Amino acid sequence: MHFAKRLEKIPPYLFAEINRKRDKLVAEGVDIINMAIGDPDKPTPAHILQVMHAAIDNSATHNYPPYEGTQEFRQAAAKWMERRFGVTGLNPDTEVVASIGSKEAIHNTFLAFVEAGDYTLIPDPGYPVYRTSTIFADGEPFTMPLKAENKFLPDLNAIPEEIAQKAKLLWINYPNNPTGGVATLEFFAELVDFCKQYKILLCHDNAYSEMAYDGYKPPSVLQVPGAKDIAIEFHSLSKSYNMTGWRVGFVVGNALGIQGLRQVKTNVDSGVFKAIQTAAIAAYNTSETELQTLMSVYQNRRDTIVKGLQSLGWPIQPPKATLYVWVPVPAGYTSAEFVNLLLDKCGIMVAPGSGYGASGEGFFRIALTIPEERMQEAIERMKDAGICY
Repeated sequence: MHFAKRLEKIPPYLFAEINRKRDKLVAEGVDIINMAIGDPDKPTPAHILQVMHAAIDNSATHNYPPYEGTQEFRQAAAKWMERRFGVTGLNPDTEVVASIGSKEAIHNTFLAFVEAGDYTLIPDPGYPVYRTSTIFADGEPFTMPLKAENKFLPDLNAIPEEIAQKAKLLWINYPNNPTGGVATLEFFAELVDFCKQYKILLCHDNAYSEMAYDGYKPPSVLQVPGAKDIAIEFHSLSKSYNMTGWRVGFVVGNALGIQGLRQVKTNVDSGVFKAIQTAAIAAYNTSETELQTLMSVYQNRRDTIVKGLQSLGWPIQPPKATLYVWVPVPAGYTSAEFVNLLLDKCGIMVAPGSGYGASGEGFFRIALTIPEERMQEAIERMKDAGICY
């Protein structure tokens, strides 16, 4: 019995490796301060849970759901896009599809559009699934470096003409994981023009659209006039509403892009449990006041960790969005070496930047998913160990 050869090209998933290492240390009695994984530690808001309880008791939710999502869920998603971004005219029947979170929808989009000989244009550093899904689809990933000097935006002029001609998908993710970078509508317009020129499906992973601070409101690529001709956008309830385990979201935009994704999904999954879709509708009706209450928790944590690192010499500024702080490693260390130093000397777990791609080398990522007191303790451990920038 042998694995398929494609698995030889795919490294172990970054967070699976981090979890295994954490479990081993915890079993040895080490008090680990885990800031490696972006899994919110707060409960799902009560009004969403109440709707879920009622939906579970309704036997009408117990059968197979529609593959594409219930009509009510798709209508709610379209209305949320209009209310949140001013994106009007979305057809719930042809331009919206429910997803089991974003991860499966991202992967299945590659299966719908990429085949042998095709290129995908993916950010580096970036969500590891962009690369691995390209490989699963027998495509070739072409990485677009995200550099601090360019505000973590890809340089479209650096993409060779012959690569652009063979590219099927261009992936972006703003607010960005792992860098915390943000993009403007003006940059989105450049992307739309580029993708129209080369007939590339523009895929915007907008998982952190609601996780923003200091009054900042991240845009949707679909706000760009004509974007729906070439773009689809992925939304998830996982991070914004503390619902990572619920596995629900939606994809919206270009009808052909949605059609391709739907066709794959009808063959590989059976949709999202209808009770979860009902609860998700309640989430999308969360008031702005309650949402900002949720976000204030992460903003306070962001401020705590940034100020703590600044006190140790790190020249960083607070990110405007996402669940992460992207931090340079001190001179003389690789990302992996410094991450292991923090683990060995301080019992602190963070994610190495190199795990998100070659351009992530020289950085590590902190997730704002533990209480402020533990973050303060992490800073004290670093100080006591003599670790500074």
